[in-house]
Amino acid sequence: MLPRKLIATAVVPDSTGPRGQSDEISPGDELHLYQRGEDFQICVGNWELMTSRATSSEMQLAELACDRLAGNPAPHVLIGGLGMGFTLRATLDRLPEGARVTVCELVPEVVEWNRGVLASLAGEPLADPRVEVVVGDIARTLEASPRTFDAVITDIDNGPHSKTGPSEGWLYSKIGLRTLARAVRRPGVVTIWGAGPAKFFPTNLRAAGFEVEEIRTRSRDGKKGARFVIWVGVRRSQGGGESPPERQ
Repeated sequence: MLPRKLIATAVVPDSTGPRGQSDEISPGDELHLYQRGEDFQICVGNWELMTSRATSSEMQLAELACDRLAGNPAPHVLIGGLGMGFTLRATLDRLPEGARVTVCELVPEVVEWNRGVLASLAGEPLADPRVEVVVGDIARTLEASPRTFDAVITDIDNGPHSKTGPSEGWLYSKIGLRTLARAVRRPGVVTIWGAGPAKFFPTNLRAAGFEVEEIRTRSRDGKKGARFVIWVGVRRSQGGGESPPERQ
């Protein structure tokens, strides 16, 4: 087996969002970018955050959102988490020329990696003129963007399913989901990636104003590898998620 080589590191910056986008990755944590042959891996300590060997669920996340935008000649899509660019690539491949895609990425070095050593993995999606990159917490973008997006696609750490217990990340809280709902134009859609089922999350997503579908998937071709969950929320035509944002 080829040796794994450490080729870059990055420190997670302090989030400027209401409570921070993640309770899995903390400010000051160090990301390690490894390469083994043609494969790449991003880790936090001993925890594998993502790998180029298994990207099926990331692409499915985009497909489920974009397929519901069919017929919209100029949709505006927000992606939370750039990763290795596979979700962005799948999004661009399904959107018309008139689309706009805003990508929020908390760690600036991840953007640099996607313009450099990782660029070819997903066909250089950041070179597409439809793409705008915002370096920062997706929470800030959502709060500042009422009724702006036709779809929001989020793939941030383990999603609402924490590896240590129920997630307390702001994005997955009742307040965060109401903010998410206000940022989505009707009839819009959100797709949210999770490492596993989250007992109360679908109920909270419905309460925020979405019709919810929970989809079980796998990391490789949707049929093999680790098991994940994708929640699809379609914005209801009336009601839900319209109250002013609460502060904590």
